[in-house]
Amino acid sequence: MNAARILALDFDGVICDGMAEYWQTAWRTYTQVWQLDRLEPSPGVAEKFRELRPLIEVGWELPVLIRALSLGISTERMQSSWQRIRDRILADSRLSGVKVSQQLDSVRDNWIQQDPASWLRLHQFYPGVIDMLKELPNRKIQPVIITTKESRFVTQLLQEQGVEIASEFIWGKELKRSKTDSLKQILDRGAKKSPTVWFVEDRLSTLSKVAAQPELESVKLYLAEWGYNTAAEREAALLQSRIQTLSLSDLPTLGGTQKKTAKLVES
Repeated sequence: MNAARILALDFDGVICDGMAEYWQTAWRTYTQVWQLDRLEPSPGVAEKFRELRPLIEVGWELPVLIRALSLGISTERMQSSWQRIRDRILADSRLSGVKVSQQLDSVRDNWIQQDPASWLRLHQFYPGVIDMLKELPNRKIQPVIITTKESRFVTQLLQEQGVEIASEFIWGKELKRSKTDSLKQILDRGAKKSPTVWFVEDRLSTLSKVAAQPELESVKLYLAEWGYNTAAEREAALLQSRIQTLSLSDLPTLGGTQKKTAKLVES
């Protein structure tokens, strides 16, 4: 990686709001995995799904979340112990995350092949983000997308918006690499240039893991306020010296002239 300035971005919840697509793909996957004939969800399930979306770290958890809601597990219980509930549902159903993930990707692939226009319509890019991505090369900043989505889906969505990012800079779940490890690779590849790296992510837990790594001390960390996180998480971020909260309107200023705040940590 030759760039001296690198903007690492999560995709879902930072670049793109795919909530409508998540719901539709997760529901279709849920009905297939659990072999249900019902074509419509119970009242209120979609709304609770959206409310609990910040709990989800990897896409295959989405249909499991619907399963939890269908079993009547309360919002409060899921917020306090989602991973334990998720793992119990998989065990009880004799499933694995890998199997659910394969089914989810299959549902998405089939949908794209059969009706790509309807799939694309369900994705909304956050205001100003596409223009920013197009402008980054002029500012000599290299974007790197680090996502738990399959990179081929990211590429297709960006190309539809006229954004071309080389495949070597879109790191999807097929790499089976944590975001922490991905950031370490960015630093390792750019070691000769000692790159300045900004990382924008909408999950506080992910940023906290990065902040705990001494090797990543030079990476500037930002919690995307517009993404899939809660007010409580945004408040908690203010207590972590390594993490700065970032508004959508301030995203294009990264790497340029930027108003400093008490939360901004200079490297």
